[in-house]
Amino acid sequence: MSTLIVAVLSFVGFIVAYNTYGRWLSKKIFDLDDNREVPSKQLQDDIDFCPTDRQIVFGHHFTSIAGTGPIVGPAIAVFWGWLPALLWVVFGSIFVGAVHDLGSLIVSLRNRGQTVGEIAGRVINKRAKYLFLLVLASALMVVLAIFGLVVASIFAFYPQTVLPVWISMPIAIALGIYTRKKDAHLLFPSLVALVIVYVSIYVGVYYLPVDLTAILQNVLGPDLAANPYLSSLVIWTVILLIYCFVASVLPVWLLLQPRDYVNSHQLLVALALLFVGLMVASITGQADLWNSTPAVAQELPAGAPPIFPFLFITIACGACSGFHCLVSSGTSSKQVEKESDAQYIGYGAMLLEGGLAVIVILACCAGVGMGIYQGERTANGGFTYTAVTDATGAPMVGQAAWEMRYSMAKGWNGFGLRELVAAFVEGGANFLSAIGIPLEIGISIIAVLVANFAATTLDTATRLQRYVLQELFDSTPITRPLAGKYAATGVAVVSALAIAVFAGPVPGKGGTLLWPLFGAMNQLLAGLAMMVTAFYLWRRSKPIWFIAIPMVAMLILPALAMYYNLFSENGYLAERKVLLSILGISVLVLQVWMLFEAILMWPRVKGVLEEALPPLPEKTAASSKPKYAKA
Repeated sequence: MSTLIVAVLSFVGFIVAYNTYGRWLSKKIFDLDDNREVPSKQLQDDIDFCPTDRQIVFGHHFTSIAGTGPIVGPAIAVFWGWLPALLWVVFGSIFVGAVHDLGSLIVSLRNRGQTVGEIAGRVINKRAKYLFLLVLASALMVVLAIFGLVVASIFAFYPQTVLPVWISMPIAIALGIYTRKKDAHLLFPSLVALVIVYVSIYVGVYYLPVDLTAILQNVLGPDLAANPYLSSLVIWTVILLIYCFVASVLPVWLLLQPRDYVNSHQLLVALALLFVGLMVASITGQADLWNSTPAVAQELPAGAPPIFPFLFITIACGACSGFHCLVSSGTSSKQVEKESDAQYIGYGAMLLEGGLAVIVILACCAGVGMGIYQGERTANGGFTYTAVTDATGAPMVGQAAWEMRYSMAKGWNGFGLRELVAAFVEGGANFLSAIGIPLEIGISIIAVLVANFAATTLDTATRLQRYVLQELFDSTPITRPLAGKYAATGVAVVSALAIAVFAGPVPGKGGTLLWPLFGAMNQLLAGLAMMVTAFYLWRRSKPIWFIAIPMVAMLILPALAMYYNLFSENGYLAERKVLLSILGISVLVLQVWMLFEAILMWPRVKGVLEEALPPLPEKTAASSKPKYAKA
């Protein structure tokens, strides 16, 4: 019952926090008011600015912020034990991550949907704007390279996921066109689309897994297919980034909103199945958290960094993520229909992401303890999985199974992306098997969930990078020709592709090279975003203690981690990792510079409002009637 008790207490904590702390922030601190006109109505163009029902915006926002961060991060963090990971996820989500997300969303809503970087230029100073934009561009470049690798890796590891993931794209476009023309509700067609996706999961598992490696060998021949630049990982990365270019320049109503809405339903169904499976497995004694893995680790793999500050950095999106400020101020604020929706979208989505991280922790511990498996192809081309056994021939379970999956012999750096994804996918599938879902189907359901999340984050990040690069390129006459929508998107995609394919020791592994930087850059960005929110409130003589405390933590902890990564005995500089060293030092310098600018301005701005935005030209003032807003 320990597994079930931990899950129930965590989710009860999230629900209580939403209805107490979240409500207090929304009403008493930010004073949400539906009479204020929001950017989606001020600047409605039905491409980026589009007033939309909160259920649809929630679906977009949640699936964009979730990605694989709350999956991969907790899957690593359980090396230090499930208890410290769980505590940081629960309390970090409530008091740090959700506060950061809500603040970023509201400040953007009050500034015509501007990004946090633009707002920094007005509430702090103009230099802070460009410093922040450079940090944002660096962070997004890393995100695009990494998440491109994640999705490509899932397609390579789990070929049965290819059909369900790609089939959701034309379905989403069809939904967007249908609801646009018919002015129809999206809920029923979205549920129909979800059924189609689940049918495609069955087909992908048993009849149509798309194994690109085998296809390339058949088409090109074994010798040419062995070229590392023609590997399935590289080809999938190229295809995904081409898709991202197209998806990020399309109107939000055509693909982004309906796809994310369908994905949000997929997540809710998967979470419900996981929770019911967890409950049954716990009650029947199949899942036993206490006997599957230590609450606090007594032994760590070789090369593992210290728990402080790396636990807080590693979990990243499961408790707090700077990437969320980009989604909040980059896309979500341009779709929110009224201010009161901000608590549901900004604060609520982060708590649900914390709930996902809790499930991941339990799946990677108690779920993995239910057994581990080896995949095999069947005669008809499908997949089947058999249990790994011990010396007696019995299925390996409990702590022995966990130690087999989390092999200490590999060392910290030897535990790769495949093992991280597999820990959650197979642990979650074990929960689903407790309620009668075949293991093969369960594995595919969870793997498709991970792939859809990562793909959603990937193309949302491309759109956000376009916004950031447009702002940077438009600042000088030399770069202004690159400030157009298509040119800026092209720069975003090509730079991410170059890093993902060419930066690593092996083509297609550049994202792996950059992964150690992701957590620290992500949390530093969160600290800087909270600084912008603090300045916004300080200028209005509002209380700031609730955001100042997590802000300081998210500036100090990642800076310590970055310093350790750079200057420790096995750090980037000692091992001559040039790209990581340049990026790490650059981000630290930008952070210190921005902090210096903020410290100089802080004593002078209390109660002094920033310069007002220029009035909108009459021709751009849009009707407040939404054209696409029905859930």
